[in-house]
Amino acid sequence: MTLLTVNSGSTSVKLGLYEPGPAGTPLRLGGEQHTGHDLDPSAVLRALAERLRPAPEAVAHRIVHGGTRFVRPTRIDAEVITAIGELSPLAPLHNPQALRWVAAAGELWGIGTPQVAVFDTAFFAHLPRVASEYALPARIGVERGVRRYGFHGLAHESMWRKWCALYPELPQGGRLITLQLGGGCSIAAIDRGRPLDTSMGFSPLEGLVMATRTGDLDAAIVPYLERELALTGDQVIELLNNTSGLAGVSGTQASPAALLSDPSPASRFAVELYCYRIRKYLGAYMAVLGGCDGIVFGGGVGEHVPGVRAGALAGLAWAGVALDPVLNAAARGADSRIGAAHATVRVHVIGSDEESVLVRAAAETREAARTAMG
Repeated sequence: MTLLTVNSGSTSVKLGLYEPGPAGTPLRLGGEQHTGHDLDPSAVLRALAERLRPAPEAVAHRIVHGGTRFVRPTRIDAEVITAIGELSPLAPLHNPQALRWVAAAGELWGIGTPQVAVFDTAFFAHLPRVASEYALPARIGVERGVRRYGFHGLAHESMWRKWCALYPELPQGGRLITLQLGGGCSIAAIDRGRPLDTSMGFSPLEGLVMATRTGDLDAAIVPYLERELALTGDQVIELLNNTSGLAGVSGTQASPAALLSDPSPASRFAVELYCYRIRKYLGAYMAVLGGCDGIVFGGGVGEHVPGVRAGALAGLAWAGVALDPVLNAAARGADSRIGAAHATVRVHVIGSDEESVLVRAAAETREAARTAMG
């Protein structure tokens, strides 16, 4: 069975070809990545199809927002397409783009190739009520879909699965904190496979300081800036999403790695704030979990920038967290242990692998359909 994964963003797409391997572990056959504001899904997939014979057995799409309706991988049909479109106001840069790739794949391969939607919010669909709801009256809160959804679910799930394979003696991975640090950043508290909390909420703007997003912010700032800057609410949100975070504080577009080596006060403070917010959430999630067996760093920054990992974990020896400086400095992209041997909390770098979750979901959904058909 050849499976195609389509991991689309607002201006990019990652395509992967896989076949299920032993014990459900996907075997990667190949892949490609495309970027640009003028990407044509039909043209990209047609070019792929010319090199791919026969057609894939199934296509798995990463869909950013599934709301409260989609809490597991779902076979795509006309009704599902409509529902994903209705959720677009909650993910205006991503859900509409994903639907373009769904439409292109459907036109190219037809109904003979089933398509599966795998939702980034689904991993957090069953957060405890205290973690998923805001302190709002129900009529303006949950009844209108205003709640904490969480994002980066595929990334956090993939890190948790890899962790479980590393430490099978810990039931379902024990008490784990996963960090997805890239352009967007999030952290999750996972108790034996069940997410108890995560930093992103109603939108990906909540939580940690990110490349261009503020993270946690007092809501009263939005109308204040509307008046002070003579902007609309949407324009203020645009500023908070695209010109804030590390970029806004440092005044540059430099990466965290570059900011670490920049002696300017603004750059140093930007990194300090970035790491402080991570450390603050780590302490909170240790309390949520009632202790911690492991901390995992993933994502482009989490996997490649030792200085960020060191800054984020500084001062946590009281909680049993300590890095091995040599191992941490050497860990740049490869899965590896970076915690000190004497520390009670294991610390690892584990590459987040969203595609592995897509493949698993597509294979399981395809097999379930075949079983249902007898």
